[in-house]
Amino acid sequence: MSETSAETVGLVPAAGLGIRLGGALPKAFVSLAGRPLLSWAIDGLRESGAVGKIVVICGADLLTRAREIAGPHVTVVAGGAERSDSVRAGLAAAGTPRFVLVHDAARCLTPPSLIRSVAAAVWNGAPAVVPALPVVDTIKTVDDHGVVTGTPDRSALRAIQTPQGFDFRLLADAHRESVDEARAVTDDAMLMERAGVPVATVQGDPYAFKITTPLDLALAEAIVASRGANVR
Repeated sequence: MSETSAETVGLVPAAGLGIRLGGALPKAFVSLAGRPLLSWAIDGLRESGAVGKIVVICGADLLTRAREIAGPHVTVVAGGAERSDSVRAGLAAAGTPRFVLVHDAARCLTPPSLIRSVAAAVWNGAPAVVPALPVVDTIKTVDDHGVVTGTPDRSALRAIQTPQGFDFRLLADAHRESVDEARAVTDDAMLMERAGVPVATVQGDPYAFKITTPLDLALAEAIVASRGANVR
């Protein structure tokens, strides 16, 4: 492990209920090829060699199960009602590293190479970094009645993935100083944008897709089955 990796912590929010996935367990604990999504996500961070510490944040009722999945070298803490509450709990448990990667457990097939790419960008001075893919569908804005109000130029649009990399102090300060605002954003990069911090992008990867619906899970199962031991 490099000195810079040792100064980087990986946060894995895993408290989402996963209602759209339809399982009886929170999404991170749903099985993919016989292993919970959380296990896959943790292994990806480890295999990347980009983090010196991993912190998992889950529901208080699943702490024991999460610790069994994560193993003895991963810190597991209870999250909150909103995703931002869980990230804040993870930041508090992380110590005082220089850098942080926030990685959704549901993006469990993210290649280690993408994790390293995000980490390298933040190590090289970017205060906030996200993986991004060009949007391939035509996007419409609609009103409350579902009537189309406009068509954004998709050439300027990107679909954002995780892990998202940050200067640890900047992200911790943003969460501490803007608790209510943090609960209204959909990712940590959005919170940094609102704080006036420039957010850089690196090329994303199709395999870093988010498992949200049963169709996503079926796709992940097919990928794992087709690639076998070389899934990453």
